[in-house]
Order: sequence, then C-alpha cells, then structure tokens
Amino acid sequence: VQLQASGGGLVQAGGSLRLSCAASGRIGRFNTWNWYRQAPGQQRELVALASNTGDINYADFVKGRFTISRDNAKNTVYLQMDSLLPEGTGVYYCNVVSILPTADVWGQGTLVTVSS
Repeated sequence: VQLQASGGGLVQAGGSLRLSCAASGRIGRFNTWNWYRQAPGQQRELVALASNTGDINYADFVKGRFTISRDNAKNTVYLQMDSLLPEGTGVYYCNVVSILPTADVWGQGTLVTVSS
C-alpha cells in the first residue's frame, strides 16, 4: 500500500484547505486513518482519526474547525480544515494502520502554511 497526500498550500489565517490522501493497494478490513501534523521544530502530533467502525476523534486544538472523512470506495481520506490559524502551519501526514493484513503506512506529507 502507498499513500499519496495532496491539497496543501498557502492560505491566510481564517481560510480553509482540504487535504486528500489516496491509497493505492489493498487496505486491511479493520483500519484507522490518521492525519498528523508536524510544525517547524516540533514533534509530529495527531490531528484527527477515523476508523472503519465509524469512530472519529480530533485533537483539542482542531475541534470544531477540522473535519475528517473517508471515502472507502475510493480508498481516500480527507481533512477539511476551516478557520485555519497561523499555528496550523506545518507538514501534514496521512497514515493508515490496519490488520488483516497488518500494515502501518505513511504518506509523504503535504505542506500547509497559514499566514497571519
């Protein structure tokens, strides 16, 4: 399985972006898609996740502003980011973890820059 992330770019504070992450290859039936963010000089942190059972969770710092969604038919996950803040600047990575078969796959990252 390979993941291809896209949708990053430069946006003003308060603006919106929609990230996409498409998987090629078969993903295990039991899976969780994750979006992470790595700000400059910071560790990578979890932003949002969506499991195949319908569980969705967000980091506190994005609740109410970001929305994660899945299109299982297209093997694609999205992250709609609204009301972006300058501290949202960073590289966003998608990740899928699955079992049957077991996998832990990362995309290449897409850069989001939020100007103040």
